[in-house]
Amino acid sequence: MSSLVPVVLSGGSGTRLWPLSRHAYPKQFIPLVGELSLFQSTVHRLNGLANVAAPCVVSNDEQRFMVAEQLLELGVRGRIILEPVGRNTAPAIAAAALDIAATEPQALMLVLPADHLIADVDAFHAAVEVGVEAARAGRLVTFGVVPDRPETGYGYIEAGEPLGAAGAREVSRFVEKPDLQTAEAYLAGGRHWWNSGMFLFTAASYLEAMEKYAPAMLESVRQAHALAREDLDFLRLDAEAFTACPADSIDYAVMERAEGDAVVVPLDAGWSDVGSWHALWEAGQRDGDGNRLEGDVIAVDCRDTYVHAGYRLVAALGLEDVVVAETADAVLVASRDRVQDVKAVVEQLKREQRTEWQVHRQVFRPWGSYEGISLGERFQVKRIMVKPGETLSLQKHYHRAEHWVVVQGTARVTRGEEVFTLGENESTFIPLGVVHRLENPGRIPLEIIEVQSGSYLGEDDIVRLEDVYGR
Repeated sequence: MSSLVPVVLSGGSGTRLWPLSRHAYPKQFIPLVGELSLFQSTVHRLNGLANVAAPCVVSNDEQRFMVAEQLLELGVRGRIILEPVGRNTAPAIAAAALDIAATEPQALMLVLPADHLIADVDAFHAAVEVGVEAARAGRLVTFGVVPDRPETGYGYIEAGEPLGAAGAREVSRFVEKPDLQTAEAYLAGGRHWWNSGMFLFTAASYLEAMEKYAPAMLESVRQAHALAREDLDFLRLDAEAFTACPADSIDYAVMERAEGDAVVVPLDAGWSDVGSWHALWEAGQRDGDGNRLEGDVIAVDCRDTYVHAGYRLVAALGLEDVVVAETADAVLVASRDRVQDVKAVVEQLKREQRTEWQVHRQVFRPWGSYEGISLGERFQVKRIMVKPGETLSLQKHYHRAEHWVVVQGTARVTRGEEVFTLGENESTFIPLGVVHRLENPGRIPLEIIEVQSGSYLGEDDIVRLEDVYGR
């Protein structure tokens, strides 16, 4: 029996959940509901499906180590394909299909966005099993979420004739986002379901559809895959060929053109795309006043309000239908009916060339993380954490010197021709221009305080001479 290969699409930036979700650390890698991140939840809910194989994740260069780390935390080892640039979902899925078809053309591909919530895993599994039979017959299966409200923010799928008794239906047509009156009619009629962005088909069927409906796109992806190179645990698609690929979604490039071959399976499983703070408020546990409170929060006389406190006490008084999201370096306060406009805040941050749209104060790296503590004229203080056994690059700086103080663990330091060890409460100085490296040879996390001083303190003042991560 052919394998079921999950294909997880994980290239999004999640700006609608700013300031919690940012370009360099988007929402799919954040534990928004429960202890697992959305990405990890997507992979974890595959447990229990028949003949399920290791996942294939399509991501980008910036997120590659977060993908690998979060899979490792689950004890899962998957295939990670890296796009050099974003070209929307149709090319991303084609890259995965080519990779899977190289060994098993009839393998089933279960395509899943990395940032969705599904409350009822058993219902999700049941819907997948319904879709498997149609997919094995060569059909292109999509999943339509049974609506519980007249939603104007989603596209819809109009269901056609039934296919057997299991619940699958022919796709009558795909429908763009409707106005409220049309959405209300869809809800009352019972034949229109939300387009979930999840799909199921064989690798061969998808490539055949691409050849028919988007041949130029497929040819570009085929070249990018043929010229791809292995890099540690990643497969890097060829940049020149993939950049030349037309950009389009699977809906427009394939599914809407293949309506005669398309099948929709209803999904009633507590689905959410977590596309806004309002959606996150709806998805979480709320108290008797309709409030969802996370972190160190005191709420007095508040109704239907969402408060997320990440770093300090947040006190809310007399709020109704409001979102408050607090992080180390930014706070969002918004009416719950305006949270879709958070993207406008992000765009203004970009125009003003501020960094808060892109990174948090704590920045994650494959070796650990660093966090900005203080920044002033010609100096910067950071807290650096290096995971056991990890090594930073051998590097130098043209514009800054560094002082390191070990506060926990053991550091192995390369400084010019010297290699030495530092313990807790010991320190060293790295002069400007001197080649250096920091390693953690111990079994516990290494934490140091780094004081930088110089004329320029940007992260781009790093000249890497050696790097185990291939950066």
